[in-house]
Amino acid sequence: MAEQHIQSKLVALLKQEKIQLWNPPFTTTDANEAGREHMQELAVRYSQLVGFPMVDVEVALENIRSQAVKKGKGNKTYRETNVATLELKLPKGIRKDNKKIHYFETKLDITTQDLMNKITGEFDLKYMKLILDGKALSPDERLDEQNVRNNSRIMILKVSEPEGKKAMVEAEEKKRLQKESLQRTQKGFQILSERDGSEDPATTPFLEIADQKGNPIQIPLAEKKALILAMGCHEKGRALMKRKEYDAALCHLLLADEQFNKCGSALLNTVDNYAVLQLDIVWCYRALEALPYLNDCKQRLQKAEACFLKCYGEKQQRLQQIKGNTGGEEVLFLRLYLLQSLLAYLNGSENDAAKKLEKVEDLYSHLCLDPEKMTQLMSMGFSEQETRLGLRACRGNVEEAALHISQRRNEREETKQREREKRRRRLESINTLVELGYSKKVAAKALHETGGDLDEAYRLLLDSSEASSSGMSQPDTDRQTKVDQMAYLGFQREAVEAALRLVGDDVAQATQILLDNQGQVPPELLSPSPPSSSSEEPSTSDSTASGSSLDADLVNEVLEDIPRHEEDYLDVTLEEESELIALMKSYLERRSTSST
Repeated sequence: MAEQHIQSKLVALLKQEKIQLWNPPFTTTDANEAGREHMQELAVRYSQLVGFPMVDVEVALENIRSQAVKKGKGNKTYRETNVATLELKLPKGIRKDNKKIHYFETKLDITTQDLMNKITGEFDLKYMKLILDGKALSPDERLDEQNVRNNSRIMILKVSEPEGKKAMVEAEEKKRLQKESLQRTQKGFQILSERDGSEDPATTPFLEIADQKGNPIQIPLAEKKALILAMGCHEKGRALMKRKEYDAALCHLLLADEQFNKCGSALLNTVDNYAVLQLDIVWCYRALEALPYLNDCKQRLQKAEACFLKCYGEKQQRLQQIKGNTGGEEVLFLRLYLLQSLLAYLNGSENDAAKKLEKVEDLYSHLCLDPEKMTQLMSMGFSEQETRLGLRACRGNVEEAALHISQRRNEREETKQREREKRRRRLESINTLVELGYSKKVAAKALHETGGDLDEAYRLLLDSSEASSSGMSQPDTDRQTKVDQMAYLGFQREAVEAALRLVGDDVAQATQILLDNQGQVPPELLSPSPPSSSSEEPSTSDSTASGSSLDADLVNEVLEDIPRHEEDYLDVTLEEESELIALMKSYLERRSTSST
């Protein structure tokens, strides 16, 4: 990180003085090697200007010169042969000569998979993902169709590293599971996004978009689906971040980012989830040592800051009105300022880095909690998470924190009570409609469409029944439900089943036949069922049951990653932040010492 900072400072000086290191006298014309005398003179002069040791400046200047020469050669090669030079950011463990960056020549009319095969051949790295400007390259698409250009910077994410035959099998399985996990997460939340809450939530869970007080937010269906999928993949990514599985986490977070971008800007400006996602993505880049090599880190942090400003207010006044406190959200600003400080330092702006770090240390001083206060609250029966969130919300005041946690518990319990009462009333209304001869599914759908109004639901069903008797098809219900509905009217079940078979399960026509024939189907109308019916029905039923079971498994799987506490994203231990703060201080103090 220090090397990147020195290079950024030197690049600014070189631009200011219009010095081109790739040209004579700094680079020889015959062999493209360094003009040592002129390079040393420049290193001596610049070391005095930037305040770094001459040896470090000399090494940094040579790196800048050699990179510029390689880039120039690459540009010439591309013009003459259409062979592009890509700047690959390599993961730890496979770097040649301990270099993070490798220049790789390739045509751009090949697929990403072809490029990965070439990388495998050179670096013995079998499983990987390639990231360009924050987006994963699709293996089956061509590079040039995904905006890969000459001199593009590409980050390599190592998925797994097989060692030996057994490890290779395990790595193949791990890769398969990671891919399957991403697909299952996406499918699970897609199923949830398509549920409208018309069915019993006890057996058919669904997700509802709510504000910070738990009140449902009414948004267009298409945006709701995208938002549920985005927030779901974000939660999965956060769960992986907690386990330090940053490679897998980043894949889920980038998928969440794609889904958020399908939502309107007006919606994104009203919820802080999008801002938190941008922070999490850049935090993953930091953990993977990819901050200096990705162009979109700065833009993501700018998006996060702008979104926080619109959601919370310039002085967080909106947040204060909604929640009554702003202490909990300060962990987000701590991480934001810390990442901004890091990026500023890497770009050679130590003054900006120091100013941001001052903000970070100020926030850290009161967000870092007293262990005795934590113990005191936890002894009252509060969980560690509740205690941490409560103390931060109340600026470390134990009495206020205890009251705050108790109030939040009461609010959550009241919400649960309202949901239970709402469900009880809903079940009563469904039963009432079932007693009138309608199926549970049809009754639940009607109640959902009428906002739970029983009278309106009944009118809707009556209108639907009249339309059905005029020739329109009835709601899609299964055979048993139709049998139950007609048997309720007094017909014998055997006669009902025969009539339904005769008219293709059309309830209106079956009812008319029974009414016209004293509740029986005339013998002349009866005919044996096709021989294929009995053999095909079980397979259809099994397939339906299997699909339903799979959907339930997928939904239950993704629901496990949704935290039970609504402020889980604010519950940060600050361990990683503390390490990065110490690292930043050491770099800035070293710079200050060398300047004096």
